[in-house]
Amino acid sequence: MSMIRVEDLTFAYPGSCHNVFEHIDFQFDTDWKLGFLGRNGRGKTTFLRLLLGEYPYGGRISGVPECAYFPNQAAEPSRMTMEVLHDACPLAEEWELLRETGLLGVEAEALYRPFDTLSHGERTKALLAAMFCGEARYLLIDEPTNHLDALGRRAVAAYLRRKRGFLLVSHDRAFLDGCVDHVLALNRTGVEVQSGGFSSWWENKSRRDAFEQAKNDRLQKEVARLRQAASQTSGWSDKVEATKRGSRNGGLRPDRGYIGHKSAKMMQRSKSIEERRQRAAEEKAALLKDLERMEALKLRPLAARGRVLDVRDLSLFYGGKRVCGPLTFRLEPGDRIALDGTNGCGKSTVLKCLLGEEIAREGMLVKCPGLTVSYVPQDASCLRGSLWDYIKESGAEEPLLLAILRKLDFPREQFEKNMEDWSAGQRKKALIARSLCESAHLYIWDEPLNYIDVWSRMQIEELLLEFQPTMLLVEHDKTFRQRVATEEITISCG
Repeated sequence: MSMIRVEDLTFAYPGSCHNVFEHIDFQFDTDWKLGFLGRNGRGKTTFLRLLLGEYPYGGRISGVPECAYFPNQAAEPSRMTMEVLHDACPLAEEWELLRETGLLGVEAEALYRPFDTLSHGERTKALLAAMFCGEARYLLIDEPTNHLDALGRRAVAAYLRRKRGFLLVSHDRAFLDGCVDHVLALNRTGVEVQSGGFSSWWENKSRRDAFEQAKNDRLQKEVARLRQAASQTSGWSDKVEATKRGSRNGGLRPDRGYIGHKSAKMMQRSKSIEERRQRAAEEKAALLKDLERMEALKLRPLAARGRVLDVRDLSLFYGGKRVCGPLTFRLEPGDRIALDGTNGCGKSTVLKCLLGEEIAREGMLVKCPGLTVSYVPQDASCLRGSLWDYIKESGAEEPLLLAILRKLDFPREQFEKNMEDWSAGQRKKALIARSLCESAHLYIWDEPLNYIDVWSRMQIEELLLEFQPTMLLVEHDKTFRQRVATEEITISCG
């Protein structure tokens, strides 16, 4: 057991005028199964890189053991999988690799095939298993679920639950609940470390936010009342003070000493009220600093006349070999169908076929005449160059797209950077924002939540539940699917 202590950490990337971290302090135990949370662009991956010693920083990080980072890239993916895994963990014995990959459901024969013939999910599980073999290292696991189907996510969660000592970045709520025992959260103004899984952390945070919001509302009313009382009392004091210079009343001179004393008491009362108002204002200013505001998003779906899609006994083929099907379903206006299935079963291929790509097929596919489709692809790494060029090329309304990005907690300073310098989550938000700018009869989204933070996932959930667009989507986030999808269809491999 060792404690990693972070003291007065400050860091900014070279050439940047904004600090990623600024004078933060926290500590955590390397024996914990630690889930690492925070909004996109807040510095989760950056902190992992600091633990690896890749950048200079201000402050102090102590107690860091030897670390290993996941995902690690295969240098020569054409080589046998076993050789690639030995590169990832040179001290691992072959029997260890077979044992650990077997625990994750990777068939033994897959280790004796070229690595690039494995599905993305198999590659993820094989490389992750290798990290737990051989030498003792502290594992920094950065979003391992992005290429995993629902079954794979359950398998990896169960696998990690049996391990100890890792730092895991993930935005999948059910996945985090399945494998972590502590949470490290990068908040707006600091860092929070708490025992438990995601659900317990979220419940505690929601209660704290609700308490602070109620206290903030009460103090806001109190500040307004005290401001009015101070102003009123000060006005009375001035009026009383003015009577010193008044005319005789019934032949008697005004008692200036008494009037001055009375005026001073009123002024002192006014100052006391003002001090109370100031204290209440300071107390109010200390509240809600870590409240993550999730503004409501909007969508303008088009209403289709009649059935949107009618798919009957559809089978898709590559190179004469059936990759999926036969598949039968109907998509009516307002339906949100989630396609489910293991990695490699053809989910994305089905979406591409529906988008009009030339894919060999059998069966019936009927689309509503004049169908307008908005598409979010799985891969956002294609986004390059400036945001302004992307907006122009996509035909999106610039003010609307920028407003959506801001609601998704996108920092304004990022607008001026090239898109390849954004975080993976920020690039994915750009794809989603473009789709939300489009009025369409059908929204086809292929794994839209990869790299997207928890708060933005919840915003998108609320959006889809409110506007009820017609959708066909592939998404492995169990919580999201359960909330959003009106139907789930499992695709079997060909």
